[in-house]
Amino acid sequence: MDVRLKQFADAYAADEEKTAGQGDGRSSIHYPAVFLFIGDLIQDAVRPVMQINAQKWDNSAGVMYVEIAPEPTGEEQQARRANEARYEQEQNVNSMRTGQSTGSLEAQKITTFLSRPTVNDHSKKTQRPDWHHHFQKDGKHLLELNRTFRQAARRLAEFGRMYSSFDRLHVSVITRVDDPMNILVPEISLLARSILGQSFKSVQMDMYALIYEGDQEEQFGYASSAGVAFLKELEHIQRADYTLTAPLQRTEDGLAVMVQHSPSPLFELAYVLSDRNERGISVNGGMESSYDIICRISLLKNRQRLETGGESSFYGSDYNNNAFKNNVRNGEGNQGLVSAGFARVRRPDRAIALTVLEQFFYGIMKRMKHTTILGSREKFELLGLDEQRIDERVDMLVPNSSRLEDMNGLMTRTTSFSHLKSLSLREAEHALFEYGGERFFHDNYEQEMIKRIEQWDAGRELQANIAEMLRQHPHLHFYQLAEWTDESDEHSMWNDYHARTRDLMNTLESAQAELDEWYDSRADDLSFQRLPFMEKHNIRGLTRALIDTIYPRKLHILRLQTRLRLYRRFEEHLTAVHRDSMQQVKSMDTIGSNLQAAATDSIRTADDYIGQNIHDYYSRLTAEVMEEIEEKRGDGAFFEERSVGDVTLLLQQGASTLVERLMDVCRKELLASRSFTQTFEQELLNRANVTIEYENKQALSQEDLFKELYRTLEDRAVIHIRLLDYTHKHRYEEKYMFGNANGDFVRYAAGVDNTTRIYKTGFVHEDRTSGVEKLNLMGGFTIEDLIYYRNGKTYYDTYIANGYDFHA
Repeated sequence: MDVRLKQFADAYAADEEKTAGQGDGRSSIHYPAVFLFIGDLIQDAVRPVMQINAQKWDNSAGVMYVEIAPEPTGEEQQARRANEARYEQEQNVNSMRTGQSTGSLEAQKITTFLSRPTVNDHSKKTQRPDWHHHFQKDGKHLLELNRTFRQAARRLAEFGRMYSSFDRLHVSVITRVDDPMNILVPEISLLARSILGQSFKSVQMDMYALIYEGDQEEQFGYASSAGVAFLKELEHIQRADYTLTAPLQRTEDGLAVMVQHSPSPLFELAYVLSDRNERGISVNGGMESSYDIICRISLLKNRQRLETGGESSFYGSDYNNNAFKNNVRNGEGNQGLVSAGFARVRRPDRAIALTVLEQFFYGIMKRMKHTTILGSREKFELLGLDEQRIDERVDMLVPNSSRLEDMNGLMTRTTSFSHLKSLSLREAEHALFEYGGERFFHDNYEQEMIKRIEQWDAGRELQANIAEMLRQHPHLHFYQLAEWTDESDEHSMWNDYHARTRDLMNTLESAQAELDEWYDSRADDLSFQRLPFMEKHNIRGLTRALIDTIYPRKLHILRLQTRLRLYRRFEEHLTAVHRDSMQQVKSMDTIGSNLQAAATDSIRTADDYIGQNIHDYYSRLTAEVMEEIEEKRGDGAFFEERSVGDVTLLLQQGASTLVERLMDVCRKELLASRSFTQTFEQELLNRANVTIEYENKQALSQEDLFKELYRTLEDRAVIHIRLLDYTHKHRYEEKYMFGNANGDFVRYAAGVDNTTRIYKTGFVHEDRTSGVEKLNLMGGFTIEDLIYYRNGKTYYDTYIANGYDFHA
């Protein structure tokens, strides 16, 4: 259920983010793009980057993703398959919200595995250079990579109609600084540019080097040393005089073709991103935030400009890559490194979806529990246990009195009338029939009743009565059944039911005592016609009078006993009804707990400020929307077939079936309501003041809200790297916002920037109403400015002194 709830929340959030003109309009990129992931440690970034672009870019279906990784071991293959399976579940939801099928998304990704270097006793000491030597020595590597990039070029050509221009290609190379395989970054990048460049007039290639500092308890020395080694190499390949010539291309006949890089930095810009920000604090979202930055920078440099004029100069200048490159050069004229920070202020759609679903469920539960107060008589009638229905069942189970007439034809023993009239009725019956009367009554009444009652299914009949009751009275549910049949509840029907049983037992006892009294009376006291000297006539009269006196009373007792049996049988099944109803109640409680936990977790993971008052606000709003729907369609609107329908039936099919129906109705009837269609500014302002009375002067004003939002954005868009000197002399900054140019908050933020800024600002218009994002760029530093480099240099020097080699 947790997976399905996450998919529900993700789908709602994505739907809110993609509909241009109605919700959040996505951007488009102008030129084709390729994301090249190099190394084993970067594989976790591939799927998130694909997902982010699929959500943000209208033409994301034309983006290629190439992953170059070492051949996985058995355990790594299992881990990869598990990741692929998990992502495929998410992708099925993405396919519905992005319009891309699972197959088309998979066609965008190419993975190539390179065999690992031969392991020897000193493999770790020369792990990085071993990769380089192995790459150069094994010609199969280059042949495979040539095929990979040519395959990517062919697919890009097929996607060409998705782009405004096919003149330029944007390549983003992504790796982890501590991955030994990144020693191959120059060769692989140059090979990619040379092959892909055959299809384009120019190739613009950027480097994204990711630093992971989050888990350094166990392995920190070698990883830091490897990271320092790569940063040294990165600084080298970004020098203005860097050159590289190597036989990297391969023909189908295995012939080597030289590839040359003229003196210049290998990459347009090299970005260094860490999971710790400039203040040394762990970044909210960890490496996932760096993936957002990569996608946002890619869009900033390669976006398709709108022709509507939505991006006025009022919001600052457009991004200019050449100008930025010139401004981040260091004192020696070499290309400085770049980092970035990213912050998002948006409507917490996932938390909203799960909170509304939770409150919708509890609203349904509340309506199911609510009912008018009924007396025991009405409850018995609804369940088919009233006295009239019990009488009908007794009539069905016990033969009627007509058979008693046949007892007059029973053979009697020879005896005199004078002897009979001096006996008690019990003695007279025995003298006349011996045990014949008892056998007749047993065979024709008692045994027949037992046979019929064994063939009768009390439980099925009670369930049928309950089903008919629930059908005719939609306001009644298993909550009422559980309450009515709860023996621990003094207001349940059990008190009256037990009282009826006690009264019946008393009646039965009295009837038995009356029968015994008659049996003990004298036969001569019976009323029948006596004729002198008519022995046979008198015996027949006595016999008929005895049968008419005793056996109707026996039949009455049998009917009372049968009724008591019915009471006992229904008592068992009422207990079963209570057990089943309580099981359904507990199932509902479990569903409610799961929904509440999911909503609470989602609110907890939302921003502390942006996520405030979600429960209070949306519990009220959901209740209002449900009442509005009922005003239009009637009190039982949610229990109609076109809405939730029969909750009991759905629950019997499984909790997941009920939750699926709730999610469907919630999405179509509640979340689609106009009450939920608000800009993020309106929604946040309403939510911020939901617990404050109208007259309260402490209510948050729109200006106060915008100030807080602006501060939140700026504080959280702190650069994702720690530097030795925060204000180093070559520091250059640019700041860009992504959002709706017509939004009130955007205008406010642009006004603040124009009056206070000491850096270049810009704005990217997106037809979005659910939030604003901010991207801060900072460049001009060198590896010596990095605290990561300073700390790792100590380990690096130590490892070098102990015979370790990190470079080719």
